[in-house]
Amino acid sequence: MSERASPPRSSTGMRLCQPGELPVRGIHRVLVCRPNHRLGNMVLISPLLHEIETLYPGAEIDIVSAGCAAQVLYGPRFQVRRIMNFPRRAVHHPWLAAQLVHELRGNTYDLAIDPCAGSGSGRLALRVCRARYKVGFPNSTAGGETDGPWSTAPEHLAKRSVFLLRTAYAGTTETEWPTLDVPLAPSDMQHGASALAKILGRDGCKAGTQPVIGIFGNATGPKRLPEPWWEAFTTALRARRPDVHIVEVLAEHGRSQLPGVTASFYTRDLRKLAAVLANMQGFVSADCGVMHLAAAVGTPTLGLFTQSNRSKYTPYGPRNEGIDVAAGDDGVHTAPCVAGWVDRAIGEYTTCTAQPDYPAASSR
Repeated sequence: MSERASPPRSSTGMRLCQPGELPVRGIHRVLVCRPNHRLGNMVLISPLLHEIETLYPGAEIDIVSAGCAAQVLYGPRFQVRRIMNFPRRAVHHPWLAAQLVHELRGNTYDLAIDPCAGSGSGRLALRVCRARYKVGFPNSTAGGETDGPWSTAPEHLAKRSVFLLRTAYAGTTETEWPTLDVPLAPSDMQHGASALAKILGRDGCKAGTQPVIGIFGNATGPKRLPEPWWEAFTTALRARRPDVHIVEVLAEHGRSQLPGVTASFYTRDLRKLAAVLANMQGFVSADCGVMHLAAAVGTPTLGLFTQSNRSKYTPYGPRNEGIDVAAGDDGVHTAPCVAGWVDRAIGEYTTCTAQPDYPAASSR
């Protein structure tokens, strides 16, 4: 047999799986290397997990993560065996980092995947782990995967990791892209519905006949919109859609950022947050992890973007959209676009009269 020519290598010289080299059978132990503490980045690997479960339905998945998000989001997932947490600042926690490296070296995998170009910690985990096949973009620097088959990689992060696996896979794959997916138990949905009913109250909710739109006003750095913007925006939105109830989802600091909005929900428990979001008829958010979480539980989601990265991070899924907020926009100018999106998101909202306090929880 002739040797394969020019196998792809990472920027560090590590041999990576060639396009079409990953076998259809014999992959039982899989490692996903995504040591990132941000909620949004953790949510965005759910399509990759779905693709692994589709291509290798009998496989077991380990995840290298950082922070608590992955455990909450994916711990209950049937094919996920364990989640290993890399310290957020490994240079300040060398002992913990060394422990994880030792743990990785103590396991053997059939397949290891570094799904994100530009992640130094992800590439380190891929490099130190022991796996028969290692999949990652040949150049681990952001934007460095422009050669060969990698030049056609989709821009959106939710698709890129799936594209990476499909490119390496030797068999045929689906033509549709898997969506974000953070499944909730029926009990979670019921608790979320009950929480919203209590927040709005029997009179405020009008027996569950009016749709509920959640708004999250927080984001990091320049992605955050100022409170006067939100005040102008919510005032204009109420004038255009007086039938909609607005519930503010508070950030971890617990302070309201929507002047004039009295109904609010606060929790530091991601699963409870997901359950409440899943019972809303729409969600409007600045560009952040909570925006991606809302999309992942099936709630129509609109992202507001002040940076030029909408095509990469817009809420992913068929009922979700993103719009750019121009510099100097006072909120009133954006409100008509959002009101139109709300119309499309909630449609002709109806409710089941069998449960008058609040709409029955769906199984989205």
